Amino acid sequence: MKAFLIDLDGVLYVGKKPVAGARECLDLMESRGYGYRFVSNSTRRRRSSVAARLNEMGYEISEERIFTPPLAAIEHMRRSGRERCFLLAAGDVHRDFEDAGITIAEKDVDYVVVGDAGERFTFENLNMALRLILEGAEIMALERDRYWMQSDGLVLSTGPFVAALEYATGKRAELMGKPARDFFGLALRDLGVKPEDAAMIGDDILTDVQGAQQMGMKGFLVKTGKYRKDAVAGSGVTPDLVLDSLATLAERL
Repeated sequence: MKAFLIDLDGVLYVGKKPVAGARECLDLMESRGYGYRFVSNSTRRRRSSVAARLNEMGYEISEERIFTPPLAAIEHMRRSGRERCFLLAAGDVHRDFEDAGITIAEKDVDYVVVGDAGERFTFENLNMALRLILEGAEIMALERDRYWMQSDGLVLSTGPFVAALEYATGKRAELMGKPARDFFGLALRDLGVKPEDAAMIGDDILTDVQGAQQMGMKGFLVKTGKYRKDAVAGSGVTPDLVLDSLATLAERL
């Protein structure tokens, strides 16, 4: 491998706790000349906030090395020439859109953009999204993971709510984050490497490992974060490498 794409949540940290030895593994990658970028389905924080949070945990990672679904969504909207959206997401991720000149509105929108909204997944907000889609807006899923690992256990992610809107409207959402090929492609192009020269490291057997393998990359699975043995066994996906954590990759570099 010449380069690595690395997930954040569940790989570098779980909840608010850094994964032991992960920072040292990144330092070793750097010293040995491996390229790496971080590809996360995090949609609650703008990219600069993601970098700031990582720095608070002891990582020294610039925001330019971090790729999140809002970046792909903004690029897609600009290419389409349609730049009005209803954004159903939590946190400060809205600032990525606003800084890029995207108009966030509640009527006459081109897209309903759905991220991890947490407690904002209310009946009122979902019903507003429903009506906007039925009026002609397209559904844009920043990610569609089923669940993720919080400090107190697994919680619902964006996927179940995207599925509900798809079922109610009869429309299919366009995916911006992992495992979309275009999203992986953003990071690979930034690294200047081909898929066959890279490996994806993550804690999700489908989004990370299967998505990477379908792209032509290797898929490495870590047993931290939301890893569950039964989910792997029932997935029909065989990782190219299974690691106890990112720290154990250092032994193979």
